[in-house]
This record gives sequence, structure tokens and C-alpha cells, in this order.
Amino acid sequence: MVPLVYIVRHGQTQWNAESRLQGQADTDLNALGREQATRNGRRLAELIQNPQDFDFVASPMKRTRETMQRLRLAMQLDPDAYRIDPRLVEVHFGDWQGFTYAELDARMPGSAKARRRNKWNFQPPGEGAESYQMLLERVKPWFDALDRQTVCVTHGGVVRTLFRMVKGVSEHEAANLEVRQDRVLRLQDGRLD
Repeated sequence: MVPLVYIVRHGQTQWNAESRLQGQADTDLNALGREQATRNGRRLAELIQNPQDFDFVASPMKRTRETMQRLRLAMQLDPDAYRIDPRLVEVHFGDWQGFTYAELDARMPGSAKARRRNKWNFQPPGEGAESYQMLLERVKPWFDALDRQTVCVTHGGVVRTLFRMVKGVSEHEAANLEVRQDRVLRLQDGRLD
């Protein structure tokens, strides 16, 4: 059985605010994102009585590392006492990274529509690009190896794969799930909410 895991999506970036496909572009938190990270840390401080019993792990991207550092500071913990795991990095949008859907459609008419038809399995063009299914296959070994209580800071795509793995939501539902940046998710006893 999977131990208790708290999952936090990184705080907002300017690209989030502009609805740009971020993927593995290494962007920074904006002012709202820094506030969200601190608030999520305060919430975790309320939820976790003994943080020394938890593993703290983040995606290696700047926005997730800063989120982790800010939430650990809010928990009155050493901001740098966590580890990173590359399997938790966001889905790679290939050549689409940095663009909005409107910009993509202006350059390549119909591209956003093509993705919407089967968003879970759609793989954008470009080297390294992934579908959500490919991301799930990358994240699953990390998930299967969880053996202690954990606080995880990751990305919206990774959270979508967890909902697919844990809750068995459909590919369509998982791909279109809204993953908020001001919320702490709890995974326990096969439940994720």
C-alpha cells in the first residue's frame, strides 16, 4: 500500500498566467506563485505533526525547487533539505513549448484541435516531446517505489498521471483535469483528493 503522500503543484509562473505551454522550459515563479508556495507550506505545517518522518522530493525544475524551498521555509524547516527526482519533471511539449494555443493555431492551423481529439495520447512534434501516456510510464516507477510518507512538489501533468493511476479516471478526464496551484492534494489509502 502506498504511504501518505502530500502533492503540491508548483506555484504560478508568468507562462502559466499567459496560458503558454511550459513543459520542460525552466521558468521561474511569479509573485503570485511565490505566495501560493508559502501558503501551501503553511497548510502543510498544519497537516504534518512530525515532518522528520517525511521524505521531501521535487522535480528538478526551477519552479518546483523554489516552491519546495518556500513551503519548507513556511514549515520552519531547512529550505534546502530535500531531494530531487528527474522522473517528476513536467511532460515535454517539444516544439510547442513557449507557445499559446492561439499562437500555435496561427502558425500551424488545426494543431490545437488535433490535440483536443485525443489529448492523453497526443505527442506534439519535436525532439523529446511526450504524450501524457508517455509521462505516466515515466512517473509510474517513482510512484511504485514510494515506501515512506512523502511531500512531493511537481507539475500539473504529473498530477494528471497520478489521478489516472490512483483513481482510475478516464484518459479524457485525466488529460483535462484542472490542477490548481493553491491546493495541497492528499494521497492515502488509495484515495487522492
